[in-house]
Amino acid sequence: MTFWAEVGQTALRYLPRFSYLRRSDPIDSVDSVCDFASTRAAFVCQKKLYGYVKTRVGTRFPKLMDDEIFVRSLNIAKLEVFAACLADMTCFCVANSLVEAEVGNDVMGGIAAECYERGIAANDDGSCGTGAADKWRAAFDDRLARTVWHTNGPAHFTDSPKALVRWAPIAEDLKKLDAEIVENSILNAWIEFRKEFTDRVDRAAVASSARA
Repeated sequence: MTFWAEVGQTALRYLPRFSYLRRSDPIDSVDSVCDFASTRAAFVCQKKLYGYVKTRVGTRFPKLMDDEIFVRSLNIAKLEVFAACLADMTCFCVANSLVEAEVGNDVMGGIAAECYERGIAANDDGSCGTGAADKWRAAFDDRLARTVWHTNGPAHFTDSPKALVRWAPIAEDLKKLDAEIVENSILNAWIEFRKEFTDRVDRAAVASSARA
């Protein structure tokens, strides 16, 4: 059963659907790197956030989807977790695709900033209010200043586990019990997409696109 089939039609009336198409064509340009980072970040955000919430609230989930306060909290969490997922996936994708290229850290940082901006612009529906996107951009700029680009593996996935625990609309005492399991769950979810990216990326073509 798919995730959205499990969640049910009640949730679909309220929650925007993030999705991606499974493809096998090469990732061979800056544009395709950005698209991959954004769509996979959205998918992991959706699956892990809604999955965690549904697991914790159980059979009350459909009823809670008619509660305006709960839905508002969930929509805020959705964007906050997405912003963190996008930061992690963007840094991984840029580092992985350009690690062998003769481009400077400033170029890699510039491409990462562009990818992040595109992802935020495409997915921010305003649920977090005015100024949220600026906050995410500032946090990402600070992260870029500290990023070690030649590390192109799991080390880039630092923000999304903490964001999922922090922003999920679950009671704090339950979060304390769940934290390790929830963080490991989202870390495990990234494994599939790191492999997909590595299998599909044409590093020489992306490097050429970056230089252009």
